[in-house]
Amino acid sequence: MGKLRKLPDTEFEIMKVVWANRPPITTGMVMERLGRERGWKAPTVISLMLRLVKKGFLRTEKNGKERTFFPLVAKEDYLEFETGNFMKLYHENSFLSLVNTLYDGKQLSDSDIDELMEWVKERRS
Repeated sequence: MGKLRKLPDTEFEIMKVVWANRPPITTGMVMERLGRERGWKAPTVISLMLRLVKKGFLRTEKNGKERTFFPLVAKEDYLEFETGNFMKLYHENSFLSLVNTLYDGKQLSDSDIDELMEWVKERRS
């Protein structure tokens, strides 16, 4: 796997469908999940998926008239990459800064904090 790059939202939406399904994936599967909801036509989905091939996120095979796609980047690897970039860019790699932002913004409940504290205790044991 090469160096990962941030995906535009539209391509990330497609990758979420790819990761949620067992390979191989077809454009028809993506259309079922996103096409109607997003108002995309088949050529748009095909174009986005071929971009993901060029970027090294998918591999494709042609089977007769149908093209199938296989993920080359695991969801966990991409989320780790994105989270790392987010932490570096917005929180200077400080987990405490992230938690403070969430807490001050009322996005963390007391039960979330309790769960986080329990998680920390388990990791330290």
